[in-house]
Order: sequence, then structure tokens, then C-alpha cells
Amino acid sequence: MLENSGKTELKDQKFTADVSEQKYTNLHFVRLVAKGRKFTNIDFKYCTFDACYLRSCKFDSCDFTGCRFIGTNLHGANFSGCKFEYASFERTDINNEVLSSGCPGSENLKIRFARSLRMNYQQLGDALSANKAIEVELDATKEHLYKAWRSNESYYRKKYKGWHRAQHFLLWVKFKLLDLLWGNGESAWKLARAVLVVLALMTLFDALNYRDPSLVRSYWNAFFLAPQVFLGTTNQTYFPSCYITLVTFVRLVLFGFFMAIIVKRFNRR
Repeated sequence: MLENSGKTELKDQKFTADVSEQKYTNLHFVRLVAKGRKFTNIDFKYCTFDACYLRSCKFDSCDFTGCRFIGTNLHGANFSGCKFEYASFERTDINNEVLSSGCPGSENLKIRFARSLRMNYQQLGDALSANKAIEVELDATKEHLYKAWRSNESYYRKKYKGWHRAQHFLLWVKFKLLDLLWGNGESAWKLARAVLVVLALMTLFDALNYRDPSLVRSYWNAFFLAPQVFLGTTNQTYFPSCYITLVTFVRLVLFGFFMAIIVKRFNRR
């Protein structure tokens, strides 16, 4: 039941001139060299680029569908109108601008593309590019989950039916809630906003139950006291124990989210 895939290995080759309207499919390039060359409308489908040097090359309308880039130098390379469906990257030096100009159109393929580049940048220790890849991945995931339960496009309605559609609705709701809370682990500002919301709720609870709610001063005093109660640096005996327990639980959860963001940021470096 097996047959030869027809993949041909080419070692230590070099492009000595610009190339256009050519077909190089299902090839395994090993240590391929090209510097400052222009490739126009080239079909590279299902190729593997292993330890290649393609620095400062320009790729215009090239097809990299199903390609693998392993340990390849694409520093300064420019991609315009290229296809990267199902492409993967490992230890490859490539400008993060490809995330702005080379993403596949379909959200599920865009997720794969951004995830592969995120892991690639993490291998290189490029934290800035890894963060950009994560942003693209999260945006594509949000759009994909939304379309999975809401869109009337034939692709989504054929693939996600019945319970699967409801399941993706729940996944979308979960994604949106976590995005509002802490940007799905990527936004310290959203987490700070969540803390402010908690302090505002604590302020209302204090002012409405233990102060004169008709006075603005009551809200100011409650607001200034809220951070102390939230951090556990003061002990107000008039608060019930169940309220203090709830505040302590919320503090521990939000602190855990904050530490997770810090650890993620340092791990990328």
C-alpha cells in the first residue's frame, strides 16, 4: 500500500540569478543558497528547506503550501502575495512582518501558521516576535470560535453541527470572558482593569451596607479602604467573614494570573 512520494533531495545548490514562473515542488533543499535574488510566481509546494541561506531575497506571489523551514536563514527576506497554508517553521530566522502580509485567509489555517511561528520565535529567543505571533493567534482563535457557532458560511455549517456548534459557543464564551479578564494570559493591563472592577464592587458593597449611600464622601472613603481590605493589610470587624473569605479568594486568583503573565514573559526571554 506504500509508494514512493517522489521527493527529491538537492544538496548545496545556489541560485545565481532571479527566477520567475518556475515549478520546484516536493523537493528537499539542503544548504540551498540565494542572496538578494527575486523569486516571482514560483511553485514551492511541499518543499523542505533545511539549513538554507536565503538572505534578503524577495518572494513575489510564491506558493509555499505545506513547506517546512528548518534552521533556515530568511533574514531580510520579503514576502508579497505568497501562500503559506500548512507551512511550518523551526529555528528559522524570518522577519515577523510575515505575520502581517503572509497569513492564510482561513482562521483555522491562520491559527496554525501563527502558532508555528510563535514556537519558532520562542526557539530563537525572539520575545517581541513571539508576542506578535501570539496576538495574531489569539485574534484568529476568537474569530474562528465565533464563526464556528454563528457564521452561515458553508464550511462552518457543514463541519460544526448540533452539539459541536453548541460546544464551540461555550468555548467562545469562555474565550471572551478570559480575554476580558486578562487577555487570555497576555495582557497585564486587562488584569489591572479587572482589579479596578473588583475594587469598585467592594466600594459599592461597603458604601451601600455600612455607610450613608447618599453622601459622596462615603464612596470615596470606601474606595480608599477597598485596596487595604483586598490586600489584607487591614481588619475591619464590621465586614462578615464570608465577605472577607470571598475577597481573599479573588485576590489569590488574580495574583495567580499576574504571576502567570510574569512567568510567561520571562520564559520567552
